[in-house]
Amino acid sequence: MLHIDWPQLLSGTVEISGSKNATLPLIAASLFFDHARLENVPRIGDVFTFLSIIESLWVKVSFEWNTLEMDTTLMSMTHFEEEKIKKIRVGILLIPVLLDRFWEIDLPFPGWCNLGKRSIDEHIDGFRSMGYEYAWDEKKISFTGKKTGEDIELSGGFAVTATENMIIANAFRKGKTTIRLAAIEPHVSCLIDMLRGAGVKIGISYDHTITIEGSETRPHSHSATVIHDYIESGTFIILAALTSREYLDIHHARIRDLESFLMKCREIGIRYDVLEDDTLRVYNSRDHLEAITIQTNIFPWFPTDLQSPFALLMTQADGISRIHEVLFEWRLNWLIEIEKMKGHIAILNPHEALIFGKTPLRWAMVSSWDLRAGVTMIIAGMIAIGKTSITNVEYIERWYEDIIGKLTKLWAKIDHDTNA
Repeated sequence: MLHIDWPQLLSGTVEISGSKNATLPLIAASLFFDHARLENVPRIGDVFTFLSIIESLWVKVSFEWNTLEMDTTLMSMTHFEEEKIKKIRVGILLIPVLLDRFWEIDLPFPGWCNLGKRSIDEHIDGFRSMGYEYAWDEKKISFTGKKTGEDIELSGGFAVTATENMIIANAFRKGKTTIRLAAIEPHVSCLIDMLRGAGVKIGISYDHTITIEGSETRPHSHSATVIHDYIESGTFIILAALTSREYLDIHHARIRDLESFLMKCREIGIRYDVLEDDTLRVYNSRDHLEAITIQTNIFPWFPTDLQSPFALLMTQADGISRIHEVLFEWRLNWLIEIEKMKGHIAILNPHEALIFGKTPLRWAMVSSWDLRAGVTMIIAGMIAIGKTSITNVEYIERWYEDIIGKLTKLWAKIDHDTNA
């Protein structure tokens, strides 16, 4: 449990960590090589969970500071702890390398998050198009066979994990693969850059088409660097606008990936300067905020993962703001936590909500609903009158690397009660 006192006025600089969304598919793709090295890997809960699954495949793992090294030469499914797959959704990214090495797999359905059980139809259709046979029941899914060398066309359905899985699965398959309706988020581009470095010819275009000319050979060793997390950067932009004494400097901000988000930041009234070396200086803007409307969508539009912190920002804007959450049904439910803090919210339906501002927030016992809403509640506690307590903080630790340490360096006062 976290306890946060009011008021909080922060100052200093923050270094954005490596992207979790980029890290996990890079780890999965690295299993195609005998030896792999990844730099800028965030030390967060989901990474450690994924690595524990991989270690049960007899992969040697060394993870020091933010450098990850893996040796897959003895990979085996003899002691594979497949039940761990249930803990993390991206366990589905292991399917390509396991089929490549062992030709058949029988796995529990990968774990889900609080956003609900998202479909894996695009994954299944993709593996079938590659020549694999599959069967499933309520608890598990099985694949058998060998991948073909024919040219194929797939649909990614704009789904990030499905697009990544099809890129990984087809990178070292003879034949041309065309993925239409592909996700093109920055973490997808990071995966593409990694595989290009391994000799795979991959094209990506803004009409959401990805083409892969698979390589029949692969290097024994490969290395890559994880991009910085533009979602974490967006979160700190909102933190700075609401809590900085004067301004915060955000290094490795991934400014080019935040164009639609920054457009809305300017529209609502956040003041910032673009400095050298991909750094943003964001000023306290609480006295300048005006109500706006946002609609989440696939990249390059407003990211759904920044919907919750932006909703908090709206509570401090003059007027009535509106959120249209396109991608996930009921993802706005976390707003009841803001209502506990005397925020004025109207959830219209599973996808839309109104936020009435400007509303002074007050202390409450609140909960982390998911990865993003959790850190939003930390920011809410910093601007709420009184002492706010936050439960279910394990969601925050799954995604944000040393978030409490980073905030403390900015002079935040947060009490982490590990016994609660």
